[in-house]
Amino acid sequence: MFIQTEATPNPATMKFLPGRAVLETGTLDMPTREASPLASKLFDVPNVGAVFFGSDFISVTKTDGEWQQIKPAILGAIMEHYMSGAPLLAAGGEQAADDEFFDAKDADTVATIKDLIETRVRPAVAGDGGDITFKGYKEGVVFLHMKGACSGCPSSTATLQHGIQNLLHHFVPDVVEVRPV
Repeated sequence: MFIQTEATPNPATMKFLPGRAVLETGTLDMPTREASPLASKLFDVPNVGAVFFGSDFISVTKTDGEWQQIKPAILGAIMEHYMSGAPLLAAGGEQAADDEFFDAKDADTVATIKDLIETRVRPAVAGDGGDITFKGYKEGVVFLHMKGACSGCPSSTATLQHGIQNLLHHFVPDVVEVRPV
């Protein structure tokens, strides 16, 4: 099994590509080890602080240390997991979907915003080892949830304010600001 790695814009997060599907649909932020046998193995590696599963990648965020010391143990944990045939998620390990908030009168605007996020923003963000999802809309402000490599990334504020905000405002003039939640 060959696992590729890629740096992300967040220097504390690295993207691991096992060359096979990780999740069939969606993405999952793994805040604890109990939800997944693979997450448990990864959290056993010293200095691993966060694990995120995408469709074909695993993003790992370190709390301290250098990647050259941490990366071999992470690669070993991922390889061992896939060779064992264990499931990715433990029974009951799936997370509930986040609740969204917006006024019913804004339903058409929200539908356009969600479509733009799905088709133009999420694919680019996934390429960097993260995910971004719609959380809410109120009085021209779009609230987005940043996950994986995007969570805590030094460039995420610039991405939100200059990239995503400009894109959404171009197609939906009512959008005046984008904020993370």
